[in-house]
Amino acid sequence: MDQVRREVKGRSERVVVAMSGGVDSSVAAMLLCERGYEVIGVTFRLWLDCELRSMADPRSCCSFRDMEAASQIARALGIRHKVIDLRDLFFREVVEPFVGEYLAGRTPNPCVECNRRVKFPVLARLAEEMGAAWIATGHYARLEWDEKGECSLLRARDKDKDQSYALYGVGQGILRRCLFPNGDLSKDEVRKAAEAGKLAVARKRESQEICFLSGGGYREFLSARFPEALQPGPLEDTSGRKLGEHCGLALFTVGQRKGLGLSAPWPLYVVALEPARRAVVVGRREEVPGRWLRADPARWVKGAPPGKSFQAELMARYNTKPVPCRVKAEGGAFEASCVERVWALTPGQHAVLFRGDEVLGGGVIVSAK
Repeated sequence: MDQVRREVKGRSERVVVAMSGGVDSSVAAMLLCERGYEVIGVTFRLWLDCELRSMADPRSCCSFRDMEAASQIARALGIRHKVIDLRDLFFREVVEPFVGEYLAGRTPNPCVECNRRVKFPVLARLAEEMGAAWIATGHYARLEWDEKGECSLLRARDKDKDQSYALYGVGQGILRRCLFPNGDLSKDEVRKAAEAGKLAVARKRESQEICFLSGGGYREFLSARFPEALQPGPLEDTSGRKLGEHCGLALFTVGQRKGLGLSAPWPLYVVALEPARRAVVVGRREEVPGRWLRADPARWVKGAPPGKSFQAELMARYNTKPVPCRVKAEGGAFEASCVERVWALTPGQHAVLFRGDEVLGGGVIVSAK
């Protein structure tokens, strides 16, 4: 069933669109206007940090510049626009857990958590308050509904821009109300649509992946704001032999080779992080986890896994090639055994399961080997 326009008995065809001030969300709002929806644009004030580079770096988002860009696009489209202050919620639900994961020796993906904990729940709440049947974003993903109204989350047509990985945890209740107008478009087509619509953001540069880093890297962010994440500890090999000292567990991730500060007759990689001892364990390439993982908790797009044991394809990091795997789902978690070796299965990252273009579900990697 077409994701672009579905009739909802007794509900208006009003849609609340998240507008970041970038080209993707601007085009999504424009396309919905062209299709006859009553569009209300909302911009979330998530993170403003003038002490770093959010106001100067064109790659950053969440600045006053971006909010003003969203407001200008809304005026050009002739739609209502609201700015919603979510800074406290965002800090509590995204930034603090992000730091906590590094303190625990894991490598997080805050964008996935932001979608699940902040952006989509708030959009759904705003839609209820505004009497809107729909919510929409500029994500590159697709939806399909069956005759019973159950929603399937699908990869975007443009696999290079596909963002369905970051949406697996949103939940069926909210997905049923979503529209993703860019799901069948490529990035080039979106920019051309923006140019055709004379949107001022048509050639705006893409923002960085993690908005609150303000144009910098996560190491700079942690060093400036959460120095407790950068406590020294031992560098060891897989036999437990101490090779040196490091300056902070958060500076390392599984599979990392550069920046170890070690000299060896063969390449060394981070194999594991042990937060209880603040130890970084290094080893040869073949010792980096790549065959098996456990993810907990599991979240399934349709509320339950397709079976206790099934075949699927695994994407263990955003925008990587899905690889065949065998999945065992049990007790609110799942284990995945990869048919071919995957590089650097990393605790803290999200393991997302697909069957062809359909997203089945996923979870946070808690252990790997």
